[in-house]
Amino acid sequence: MTLLAHDRYCDEIAHQVGRLRAVVTSGTDLSATVPTCPDWSLEDLVRHMGGALRWVDALVRSRAQENIPEERIPLAAGPGERGDAAALDKWLAETGERVVEALREAGPDTSVWTWAGTADSGFWARRMTHEITVHRADAALAAGLPYEVAPEIAADAVDEWLQLVEWVQRSGAHPAAQELRGPGHSIHLHATDTDPALNAEWLIELGEAGVGWRRGHEKATVALRGPLTPLLLAFYRRLPLDAPGLEVLGEREVLEFWLERATFG
Repeated sequence: MTLLAHDRYCDEIAHQVGRLRAVVTSGTDLSATVPTCPDWSLEDLVRHMGGALRWVDALVRSRAQENIPEERIPLAAGPGERGDAAALDKWLAETGERVVEALREAGPDTSVWTWAGTADSGFWARRMTHEITVHRADAALAAGLPYEVAPEIAADAVDEWLQLVEWVQRSGAHPAAQELRGPGHSIHLHATDTDPALNAEWLIELGEAGVGWRRGHEKATVALRGPLTPLLLAFYRRLPLDAPGLEVLGEREVLEFWLERATFG
């Protein structure tokens, strides 16, 4: 599967940091519960996302060959005082600048520890792009603000998630993923509002040997159809399957089975 250019990921991280900062400074109550992550307040979510970016900055800058514990990363937890939108915004802005600078300087092929698959800086540019893209959706939902994402980013987010599910299943890193098997079960994701050149359709097969997938239009046990952005958010369990614009055709329980098990940290 062709990835986006490394600089495109870096650009998108910077863009998404800016959009997340706009939520922080929108006047929304930072203690508001995030409906898609109900254990978190909006401030918890922002601190989590900024902390992840600080962690990746530390890994990439140091060319780390093993994990760096959070307690060794300066300001990983965010500013000291809670409830201060200005301080949180400043910390997030500095965090975004640091991680984008580090990733641009490293390029995609620098050897760096990762938790899955290829151990290079390119993994982190792509992973953080989609991590913040989805968490920014969480923040927008909590604040009641509109959300949009570039089509090529949304499509690549689906690709990456499927690749991570494959890796998790092969590695045995998450027990629930081992259950994603079954003779003749398949899922078709079909974005209905994109340029045909993007080929924003996927066939996911749950065979006896595990998960396999490819881009394309094919019949399946169940299909999820709709505009690409809500399709992405439903696939990431950020929107319900019956959200406006989405349509499930076929054996809905197969899709629900997938969504319950294709989740991991």
